[in-house]
Amino acid sequence: MSTATPLLEVTDIEVAYGEARALFGVSFSVPQGSVTAVLGANGAGKSSLASAIAGVVHPRAGRVVFDGHDITGKSSHTIARMGLAYVPESRNLFPHLSVKENLWAQLRFSLPRAQRKDAYDKAMAMFPVLGERRSQAAGTLSGGEQQMLALARVLAASPKLLIADEMSLGLAPRIVDLVFESLARARDEGVTVLLIEQFVERALGFADQAVVLRHGLVGWQGAAADAGDELLAEYLGGETASSV
Repeated sequence: MSTATPLLEVTDIEVAYGEARALFGVSFSVPQGSVTAVLGANGAGKSSLASAIAGVVHPRAGRVVFDGHDITGKSSHTIARMGLAYVPESRNLFPHLSVKENLWAQLRFSLPRAQRKDAYDKAMAMFPVLGERRSQAAGTLSGGEQQMLALARVLAASPKLLIADEMSLGLAPRIVDLVFESLARARDEGVTVLLIEQFVERALGFADQAVVLRHGLVGWQGAAADAGDELLAEYLGGETASSV
């Protein structure tokens, strides 16, 4: 992995839901200003990892350090205010509120009053279709438009770290392109990205580092450019990747 200063350090994280264990001591770091892809088959523990980092679930064991602060077990609200933005697979929109109301609800939560108007304008510029839909209930938007709203409402606040969980899932190819273009702009503006993604080749082409989970364990990690056939075999359930 890169030797740049880590913005996020995950050490020996374990997650369990009752008696069912999802993660078994996962460790990796995310260098500041980089993109790290977390890959793995369904059930590998990717979303559990994202939830544990973001404070949605509390890890059974291990440690999460973000921007030099131990955030292990802190609430999701506290972590979000520290600059860690999480877009879960479920998108977490308020379906009965309008596009505008969804944006303002997030901005009131994450930014001081003086910064909210500029952030709102940034969100509208990021995805112009949201301006056209500003009065429409979020629950009536298309899947692609809902994903744009979910992404815009966190990127508008210029987070330090964005955790994007399966953002391209179920979207048309042109919308997937738009999502990745938005992530690239955020990266270029200095946002560090932890990307959980089903499209392996797309994720590897975008990321600097990659972490492959298999059955709740790290099966492989390293530079995305070095992943090659070994990573793909591990992602698809092969046995060639070394354990670390």
